[in-house]
Amino acid sequence: MQNTPVVVYSKPNCMQCNFTKKFLEDKGIPYQIKDIEENEKAVDEVKSLGFSSLPVVIAEGIEAFHGFRPDLLNRLA
Repeated sequence: MQNTPVVVYSKPNCMQCNFTKKFLEDKGIPYQIKDIEENEKAVDEVKSLGFSSLPVVIAEGIEAFHGFRPDLLNRLA
């Protein structure tokens, strides 16, 4: 398992965000949440990465992606 934290850009009531966080929890993968509704800087970070929808997942060793992607999340396990 990787030691570098996974960052999940998220917002409340986002089903794909919730699926992504549950997947990470079920696999025992530590992650940090950046809630775009609580953190204006997080919105800018998402936009600077070229994304306009959530969740956005950033982790070392894989390219940043958005949406619920079990195929990519499995690479972190």
